Amino acid sequence: MLTVAVLISGAGSNLRALLDAADDPDYPARIIAVGADRQADGLDHAEAFGIPTFTVPYARFSSREQWGAELDAQLRVWNPDLIVLSGLMRLLPSATVDAFSPRIINTHPAYLPEFPGAHGVRDALAAGATQTGASVIVVDNGVDSGPILAQERVPVLPGDDEQSLHERIKPVERRLLIDVVRRVATGDLDLAAASAPVTQTP
Repeated sequence: MLTVAVLISGAGSNLRALLDAADDPDYPARIIAVGADRQADGLDHAEAFGIPTFTVPYARFSSREQWGAELDAQLRVWNPDLIVLSGLMRLLPSATVDAFSPRIINTHPAYLPEFPGAHGVRDALAAGATQTGASVIVVDNGVDSGPILAQERVPVLPGDDEQSLHERIKPVERRLLIDVVRRVATGDLDLAAASAPVTQTP
């Protein structure tokens, strides 16, 4: 059984979907802890399922590295097989990424490498894109630049604004996340192999 820790910053809608999936006895992964970088509303979802929670408030630390060191310590208490960033609105320090790589995955509301960063939906609209999407990636030390594990296109409809487009992306994002975690748990998806550098043949 794959053990999973989830890190959030906000309402935790992706977290809730993953909790619902993991509540099925046939799902091959279990969420063992949920952490946040603030007093996030999404922690209530974990508590409703009886999942332990922890908070490492970013504002209490003088640097991202110090915050990351405490986050590392909390994660090591649980020693999860997989760490899911589910709306965590912080870049992890490189030391944290290196400590757990390639066992950290993230979702993003765009068809990467298109529109990386914190405002993927807004940026797609600003660019006049006719389609965007959702992606699940391995976290590396860049901004949404890690190996892509799964992605799917979502059309941009006439009259879409940031909220309406994001609401149509979210179900796709959740479905991809649930499937990727399942595939990692069953061994159908090898994160180490997915993250290995591609060797160019001369």
